[in-house]
Amino acid sequence: MIRYLKIKNLATIEDLELELDSGFTILTGETGAGKSIIIDALKLLLGEKASPDLIRTGKEEALIEAVFEIIEREKLPPDLELENENQLFLQRIISSQGLSKSYLNGLLVPLKKMKELGEQLIDIYGQNDHIFLLDTSNHLKFLDDFAEAVALRDEVRQAAQKVRARLREKEELLARQKERAQRLDFINYQVKEIEQAELRPGEDQELLQERSILKNAEKIAILVNQAIDIAYESEESLVAGVKRLENIVSELQGFFPELESSRAQLGDFNIFLKELAGNLIDWRDRYAPSPEKLEEIEARLSLLEKLKRKYGSSLEEILTHLEKIKTEKEELERSEEKLSELEQEIKAAFDDYRKLCGRLSRLRKERARELEELIVRELGQLAMTRARFKVDFRPLSPSLDDPATIRDLGAEELEFILSPNPGEELRPLRRIASGGELSRIMLAFKSLGKEAEKGRTLIFDEIDSGIGGQTADFVARKLQQLARRHQVLCITHLPQIASAAAHHFRIEKKTEKDRTYTLVRKLKDKDRPEEIARLIAGTRLTEASLQMARELLGKNAGQR
Repeated sequence: MIRYLKIKNLATIEDLELELDSGFTILTGETGAGKSIIIDALKLLLGEKASPDLIRTGKEEALIEAVFEIIEREKLPPDLELENENQLFLQRIISSQGLSKSYLNGLLVPLKKMKELGEQLIDIYGQNDHIFLLDTSNHLKFLDDFAEAVALRDEVRQAAQKVRARLREKEELLARQKERAQRLDFINYQVKEIEQAELRPGEDQELLQERSILKNAEKIAILVNQAIDIAYESEESLVAGVKRLENIVSELQGFFPELESSRAQLGDFNIFLKELAGNLIDWRDRYAPSPEKLEEIEARLSLLEKLKRKYGSSLEEILTHLEKIKTEKEELERSEEKLSELEQEIKAAFDDYRKLCGRLSRLRKERARELEELIVRELGQLAMTRARFKVDFRPLSPSLDDPATIRDLGAEELEFILSPNPGEELRPLRRIASGGELSRIMLAFKSLGKEAEKGRTLIFDEIDSGIGGQTADFVARKLQQLARRHQVLCITHLPQIASAAAHHFRIEKKTEKDRTYTLVRKLKDKDRPEEIARLIAGTRLTEASLQMARELLGKNAGQR
């Protein structure tokens, strides 16, 4: 529960400190005085998104601090260290530059951690919370939360998404099958055209080189013949000259033995010249001018260029495309087999989905009976003693013929139905509940399970809007009951509820030197009748309204 709250430079609050007690605390004041700013400050402290616009004009930052006393330590994360006397110190600073810092026991922590912690410390209920009762889409989610079925519902959602994904695959496969024959003809044509070309990586570069040689065949032939003549064929050829030199050196070797290595080198050179001459003769014969060969190469290059324009910028890309369309061809040729496999996968996934839906439905119905009993009990405590409440299930039939029936939320819809008075049939809340009844039903929902806990802070922000008379009395009694186990803070305009609280704060707004200030004053017992009378009669207090206020406070004194 909150023991201390400090708010600085937030909206119309300049510097506010509150010391809060356990039990039932009420906050009253004129409309616009700033009551809801205190609730907003707590929301900001516990992780709600902040805006620099909230900072008081002329100030650089806003500050919110609170000290919580922890009653049930096991509700908090085990690694969380408490200060003396089981206290937590929380702080949030919001700067005019849009930055925000959160501190837990003096240590900087992520805002997410503050939000997670806040969910364990405080429940805040606004005046429009009962609207969720009118939207049937919220009923199923509320029951799942109550039944602790959210994890199972997530499994159902995943199973539903799997079935729908497989159905989409089937639809796409069937659509492709309609074009299957045409596509196969086209692919077979491409495969045949590429395979008949018998491509080799790098072949185009080799052909370009060979074409260049053939185009210059005459010039090459002249050069080759000159080289052969010099190296081998003429009387003055290098081969003949080297042979003569080798013979001379051989004779000199008899006088100079050290010439042995030189004679051997001349022999090697002679061999080299003969090999060179042989290669030159071979090239001359191979690349003799041949218009037919050149025409053949030009035709081959033309074919390769045509294939490049159609299937890729290089022979490697064409071959890659060939492998790709071969794979597609295999898939198309086995589409019937694939369709059969997919049908089996769909059936298995759909069976899993229906089994999970069955488990979820059984859990919902089991816990729905418990929810009905608890709501009826809570409504009885709010003077709706003869009310009947039911969870109306409407089963749905999932079908593979209609993917829309395979729903993430399961194979059913439900709606809360109510009979507020004896003799009336059960009907949807949206059709029969009055504003006062909705407020009481909402309070019954919000009270579920709170009796089993202890020490939380429950904040009710004008949930009594639109009710009065006996209904206000009943709501006051319920809030008193909750306050026996929890710290209850309530903003109200109703004297019946305000007089039921053990602690009372008056919130006022004043203007000084063109600045507006929100002030909070804790009322002593002697000051409370005047504030309760103001709630009864407005600003014109009368002795009659004061007397009524004293009577209300007296009647409630023994029930706090």
